[in-house]
Amino acid sequence: MTLVSGTHDAHGAVYRDRGGREVVDHYGKPVRVGKAVRNIAGVIEMGYGVLAVRGDDRVEFVDNAVSNRVPTDDGEGTYALLLDPQGGIETDMYVYHADERLLVFLPPERVESVAADWAENVFIQDVEIDDVSDEFGVFGVHGPKSTEKVASVLGGPGAPEGPLSFVRGSMVDAGVTVIATDAPLGEEGYEIVCAAEDAGDVFDTLINRGLNAAPFGYRTWDALTVEAGTPLFEYELAGTVPNVLGLRNALDFEKGCYVGQEVVSRVENQGRPSRRLVGLQLDGIAEAVADLDANADPKGIDDALPAAGAAVFDGDEAIGEVTRAAVGPATDVPIALALVAFDAVDADRDGVTVRVDGEEVSATAVDLPFVDGSAESARLPTYPELRA
Repeated sequence: MTLVSGTHDAHGAVYRDRGGREVVDHYGKPVRVGKAVRNIAGVIEMGYGVLAVRGDDRVEFVDNAVSNRVPTDDGEGTYALLLDPQGGIETDMYVYHADERLLVFLPPERVESVAADWAENVFIQDVEIDDVSDEFGVFGVHGPKSTEKVASVLGGPGAPEGPLSFVRGSMVDAGVTVIATDAPLGEEGYEIVCAAEDAGDVFDTLINRGLNAAPFGYRTWDALTVEAGTPLFEYELAGTVPNVLGLRNALDFEKGCYVGQEVVSRVENQGRPSRRLVGLQLDGIAEAVADLDANADPKGIDDALPAAGAAVFDGDEAIGEVTRAAVGPATDVPIALALVAFDAVDADRDGVTVRVDGEEVSATAVDLPFVDGSAESARLPTYPELRA
């Protein structure tokens, strides 16, 4: 359940379920709001689940479970993955070292299972794991003016500088933690963490005080992350080997053993995965989407776009499938992310088609990201062989 539904409702929010949690889908004009985020700044209520890991052995315990090194100093964070024995991603997460505990932000649908699995694996270590999702409100502030926005309302220290580092301060009368994000939207960004009881005041402050910022929902979030080339758990990550997605920022190849590491290392040593994530510009439906008007009912746009799993062809050969599609707020054209055979297409390659409602429509493979914003997403797919 959203913590600030009254404010959302006042802006005309339409809701959706995300991993068992109610979040804002959109406020009626998701593409137009996306342009505001790209040009100035926007604010979104994030739908995270949160685990607190306490005890003297907390860092070692979590470090042994995840794919990246867990920070040992207060004020630092990391992006990491939990993998299954076959190397498939069970969840992604942000792990923050917050004084006497680690706070783990992850998809809400994964909280219960991760907490249970970790609790079963605590033996003689001094470790306690609790679901504290209901204790916090988390708001994302993104856009080229997001640093100016945060500075205009933050009391105390200046905004943090390094990705996934954080500082503590205040907004109005509420204590807040401000985290510098890893730019999932391809823009400068911050996450503001507060106590649940302060969420209403903090959200109002972020929207209405200091530099203006537009509220936006997860439909806009999804479209902006497509433009930025950022794979997300619910669309691209779940069950996928991280090498396929080029998620090198989530992997430490020198740390100790964790579940799935053998597969990740084997694929790394082979030099390439079997598939990779690419961008597609959906030329064949651009005119139809434009006729629907990007500010009209989003349902009409959805129906015109290829569904997740839509087949991608090079001539008569099926080479992969779409993971998701959207109208790019910065480009105003339909675009998609797709997982395809590693050598299937090069950038600016036409002759690719995507199946939409049983018909093949033309597409062009493009380099990711689709747009250059004020920052580059740390999850932008990176494949060593393609850099050579």
